[in-house]
Amino acid sequence: MKAKQWFGLCLAVLFLVIFAFPVFAAEYTIKVGTIQPESHPDCVLMREVFQKYVEENSGGRIKVELYPNAQLGGDREMAEAVQVGILQMALPVTSITANFEKSFNVVELPYLFTTRESAFKALDGELGKELDKRLLKTGMMNLGYFENGFRHVTNNKRPIYSPNDLKGMKIRTMEVPPHIAFFKALGANPTPMSFGELYTALQQGTVDGQENPIVLIHDSRFYEVQKYCSLTGHVFSVVHILTNKSFIDSLPADLQKVVEEGARRFVVRHREVMPQEEEKLIVELRNKGMQINDLTPEQKKPFVEAAHSIYNQFKGEIGEDVISLAEKVAK
Repeated sequence: MKAKQWFGLCLAVLFLVIFAFPVFAAEYTIKVGTIQPESHPDCVLMREVFQKYVEENSGGRIKVELYPNAQLGGDREMAEAVQVGILQMALPVTSITANFEKSFNVVELPYLFTTRESAFKALDGELGKELDKRLLKTGMMNLGYFENGFRHVTNNKRPIYSPNDLKGMKIRTMEVPPHIAFFKALGANPTPMSFGELYTALQQGTVDGQENPIVLIHDSRFYEVQKYCSLTGHVFSVVHILTNKSFIDSLPADLQKVVEEGARRFVVRHREVMPQEEEKLIVELRNKGMQINDLTPEQKKPFVEAAHSIYNQFKGEIGEDVISLAEKVAK
């Protein structure tokens, strides 16, 4: 065999070994789905903190793949995929998880949490542990709570300083029973619709306003179709790392610890970043022409009273014991 032919044969074999039989192929793959864009803190920190830590500290035995922009579906679809084991991890809001375990709707009760500190103290403590325990029955488990931020009201009619300012106003809400009940109690007309339809609905005046955290108001460019943003802070929007329990159980003990520590580091960093991000984006929204008004504690009082008046409606669905525990630890 000529030297040139021999070299060609060796090169072909080398390529076959590299591409067909990767020497350093990961033993496990964690696919992480989220509806957020790549620029959102959820995605940035998943890459910079979770993915980096898990891949490095597993010695390459775990590969982490991130799928942003709802590539794998909406929060509900991804949570269902996690439950059946098609997807290893998703980052849904807790209102989505309530479709699988009703007690998670306790987090959606308006003005249950009035500060980040009280929310995370409760979620890292008794309340979170109780919810996590109930979640296991669904085949899923939680690896940590973080946030989208407090939900605020935007509209095109007027600044909101009192419940009277909302009377008769069509406000798009999520299809979350405590949210809908709250806006009804305020005299508004809550109108659930999919998030994908919301921008056009605001643009065409199908609804007068909507309610979301600052990050989503900014990233969804609602400042182009909404004039007023009132910092009502009526619900603290909680997100969590939802994973398939069987998948975690299938990992060797050392890799389970790596994944859990990676999730913990992500949560810690996320909680540091979000308040700073929100402050920055409020300034940007003002610069883009939105009129932003805050509410004094006295102005918030009738909103809080309306919120607490609906709690009894959900004792059967959420569980009276869970609501009592939440009220106790949220103080």
